[in-house]
Parts: sequence; structure tokens; C-alpha cells
Amino acid sequence: MPKQGTKTERRSALVTATIREVGARGSLDVTVGQIARRAGVSSALAHHYFGTKENILLSAMRHILRTYGAEVRASLTQARTPRGRLDAVVRASFAPTNFQPHVISAWLMFYVHAQTVPEAARLLAIYKARLASNLIHDLKPLVGVRAPHVASGIGALIDGLYIRHGLQSLDHDAEAAARVVLEYLDMTLEQK
Repeated sequence: MPKQGTKTERRSALVTATIREVGARGSLDVTVGQIARRAGVSSALAHHYFGTKENILLSAMRHILRTYGAEVRASLTQARTPRGRLDAVVRASFAPTNFQPHVISAWLMFYVHAQTVPEAARLLAIYKARLASNLIHDLKPLVGVRAPHVASGIGALIDGLYIRHGLQSLDHDAEAAARVVLEYLDMTLEQK
């Protein structure tokens, strides 16, 4: 296969191909060859850049987390109040870059992967801690000491909606998914 693009572009293509391949198959049981074919590069080049399939999978997980983090940061720049910041975090969780069928499927596979691979578990723990921190920070002025409990509920709803959309043939309506979480937040805030 011809070597087109820079090293950075080929590495990026392999990461994107990994997410698409894992998402399409609904499994981490993909080969480096399948990933490389989808990326339009040779298996040897994939091995040269990443060394192992595990490294490619972890790079794909990091990419999904970086994309999510960028969405959250961009959304938070527009928010001015604690409630506005909470809405921004929730909506970023269902942004089009994150809430696509292949990304949802890959994300669910990475959750499974984190059960047996320490580095994947570490990445997942970082994601959970950042989500909780963002939510708790803006929930404290609204619900006080209940903030960690409410943040846990919001996190569980986000994860649950990803699972539901990943396992069922549902229309991936990001707005409807975000609305479920925001309605939970509304009900929780009314219970002061």
C-alpha cells in the first residue's frame, strides 16, 4: 500500500479505523490487519507505529476521551452559571462527535476492556473522576452536600443511555438522550 500522508496523519487514520472497526464489529476481537485495511495502510506500518494491538486500542480509547474532553471544555466556555455549566457537561456527553453508533459501540467495548486491562481501567477512572469533579463543582452551590450523590446519578444516567443506545437499535437522538439527564437534574433540583 502506498504511504500517503504524514506519520501523524497515518497514526490518526489508524486510531479512527480502530474506533470504526471495533464499533462495526461490536467487539474488541479485531485484528491489526482489519484495522490497517480500514485505515488504508499496511499491517506492518500499524505495528511499526503502535507495536501491539493493545497499544492501538488504548490509543483509540485516549482519542475518544480527548474528543469528549474537548467537547466539554468548549461547552463550558459558553456557560456562566452553575446550572448552565451542568447543562454544558451533559450536552457535551451527547455531542455528535461522541454520540455516534460506532463511537458508542467502541466506548462500550472499552468499558469491558477496562475490566481486565489496567491501563484501560486507569483511563476509565480518569474519565469518571473528571466527570464527577465537573458535576460536583457546579452541583455544590445548588444542592450542597448532596452534590456527590446527584453527580453519581447523572453519571449513571449518561452511562446507562450509552448502554441502552449501544445495545438496542434505537435512533441515536442525542437531544432526547440529553433531555432525559437534564429532566432528572430538574427533578433533583426541585427536591431541595
